[in-house]
Amino acid sequence: MKQDSTLENGLESFIDEELIWSEIDKAINPDPSLVREVLAKAGERKGLTPFEAAVLLKNTDLEMDNEIFETAMKVKKGIYGNRLVLFAPLYITNECANQCEYCGFNARNKELERRTLTAEEIHKEVEVLEDIGHKRLLLVYGEHPKHGADWIAQTVRDVYSVTSSKSGEIRRVNVNCAPLDVEGFKKLHEVGIGTYQCFHETYHRASYDKYHTAGRKKDYLWRLHAMHRAMEAGIDDVGMGALFGLFDPVFEVMGLLYHAMQLEMDHGVGPHTISFPRLEPAQGSDIAFSPPYLASDHDFKKIVAVLRLAVPYTGLILTTRENADFRKELIKVGVSQLSAGSRTYPGAYSDPEFDRPDVQQFCVGDSRSLDETIRSIVGEHGYVPSWCTACYRLGRTGEHFMELAKTGFIQKFCLPNGLLTFKEYLEDYGTEETKKVGEELIRKELANYSDPERRNLLTDRLARMEKGERDLYL
Repeated sequence: MKQDSTLENGLESFIDEELIWSEIDKAINPDPSLVREVLAKAGERKGLTPFEAAVLLKNTDLEMDNEIFETAMKVKKGIYGNRLVLFAPLYITNECANQCEYCGFNARNKELERRTLTAEEIHKEVEVLEDIGHKRLLLVYGEHPKHGADWIAQTVRDVYSVTSSKSGEIRRVNVNCAPLDVEGFKKLHEVGIGTYQCFHETYHRASYDKYHTAGRKKDYLWRLHAMHRAMEAGIDDVGMGALFGLFDPVFEVMGLLYHAMQLEMDHGVGPHTISFPRLEPAQGSDIAFSPPYLASDHDFKKIVAVLRLAVPYTGLILTTRENADFRKELIKVGVSQLSAGSRTYPGAYSDPEFDRPDVQQFCVGDSRSLDETIRSIVGEHGYVPSWCTACYRLGRTGEHFMELAKTGFIQKFCLPNGLLTFKEYLEDYGTEETKKVGEELIRKELANYSDPERRNLLTDRLARMEKGERDLYL
């Protein structure tokens, strides 16, 4: 792998396409013994190399695929238990100067109603989200040069300043915006963002050039090094992703893994999260309605499972692009963070008209409300919804978080803290039906808790919540 030496000038690509293709070629029609060897290593929760990930992805034996899914389920359960982190995207602006052929925000799209929220409008959106029960938001911005780091930082301040009438305040603001320079990222770090998220879309250079025809996003290397600049600026947690459907999915998975390896090599820790959206219909985009590299549901499920095995301690994020039934399957094999009740245009949560087409930036597949989603994942599958932000406020981020995660920290702290945030949701926001299934789940979790001392601490805090205290954690 090429070692990058600069982050501002003379950038090099650490995505070695020749190496990736040679490894994909070697992984074609893998011997079952090799697949089982890779799965045995994956089961140890030590991660996989890009080549080993390719071996699993290129396997064509359906029975062996089932072993891949089963191993992914065991690894996910062993690390995360039955906890699922929930969040909502909040679109701040859909103004964009880029021309990306797959996106409804394309600057050439004259059908899209462009809108940038004012501070007052942001306040209204956040109030609605808080009154629903959300505590974690992902702020999403179109990429327009007039919306620089100072303005983005102010919108983050605006979000954090809102407190609703219940127990509402947003405790974690993640940001998905255009790549900035180091000084710009420092401004976001100073206002307390959580994760900086940026998707490379496709790691294949020729395809990247083909689909990005104008705007700053056309600069492949500037975008490729965005995570490096963010980490240099002090942002511990970064989130990467690829848009599946633009190019060969095995190549994209390997691109993600090599990107993660480069971050770990240069900054001591890889990405905090990885996202894997599939290309969905988008307003004004022909390619979005007919993806050139469409992955079947089976193949996409395998992508999620292999990512879980390859980067076992990294959060895997699933959006509402996928339908509700398929999301349930993907949760089992690796997803650890889930958006819920999402709306994908600026002003959508507080807009009383609700008549704008959901196929703006992309098509939403799961339109259930937050409460409906919670009731499903709790009542049908026994997952614990979590809005925990304790680690971020106690400085357990970046490399420190990964060190703790690999020693069982997630089970020791994250599950009980998840139960506490879930209790808070049930007390202040849950419908009666959701409260019924939720309280039953909490009782079961307490009964199964193996550490008596920590169970007593948890029981005490749950009782304090019933008396009105909020924002408690271990």
